[in-house]
Amino acid sequence: MRPWTRAGLAALAVIAAGCTIQADGNGNLEVRSAFAQSRAASDFQWQGALASGQTIEIKGVNGAIDARPSPSGQVEVVAERSGRRNDPEEVRIEVVQHGGGVTICAVYPSPDDRPNECLPGKDGRMRVKNNDVKVRFTVRVPAGVGFTGRTVNGGVDAEGLDGNLVLSTVNGSIAFSTTGYAEATTVNGSIRGALGSGDWPDTLGFETVNGSITLELADGLATDVEARTVNGSISTDFPLTVRGRLSTRRLSGTIGGGGRALELETVNGGISLRKR
Repeated sequence: MRPWTRAGLAALAVIAAGCTIQADGNGNLEVRSAFAQSRAASDFQWQGALASGQTIEIKGVNGAIDARPSPSGQVEVVAERSGRRNDPEEVRIEVVQHGGGVTICAVYPSPDDRPNECLPGKDGRMRVKNNDVKVRFTVRVPAGVGFTGRTVNGGVDAEGLDGNLVLSTVNGSIAFSTTGYAEATTVNGSIRGALGSGDWPDTLGFETVNGSITLELADGLATDVEARTVNGSISTDFPLTVRGRLSTRRLSGTIGGGGRALELETVNGGISLRKR
């Protein structure tokens, strides 16, 4: 067996230290740290109590949001930050407490002179440009507490909850189940959900562009339905009184006694209403 050369031993030490060795066009060796390839910041953790009827809201930009029931009876939030080109520590996790509950945001460095700002609902500023840091939120939601999850690049998953939901993304699918009601919007992704309550106020909306919409609804539902698709079909398990002309791509009608409104719209995908 040939003995190790000094260069070979040095290369082995570099690999063991978590680095990679690459040759350039002239045959020279370049050592790259694995830290430079994928970096992670320390996890953010927050825990607190919210009253029934209040809402925990998560606002991200790059990264998925996952919500499940809380085993402790308190809201628990973990944010995992990671990036390859940009420093994850530059993305701050901010907590804003207000009368309606708590809003937690991933606040990225602003691409211009105006600072980004974490505020509840659709207020605030969350502009990002050429930043590859991902923030994955894991949330535990107590019974009776509402959940709002908003991101841009990533899916939103909220399963087994006991409160009303507002879910949105742009590039990602949405899946949920709750004993309350929910509304959801995306652009590139499907929406799949189960609602336990049919007593929502006014209008409940579900909208996507590239994806299907599948809802499971409680038997005995009473609502006015407006459903539209361009490239897809519409199906329902519920007896429905149709208004106007019957079409496989546009449906206007009444389930039960009607009253509150349910609106569903997609471009490329089907729409299905199923009984729970």
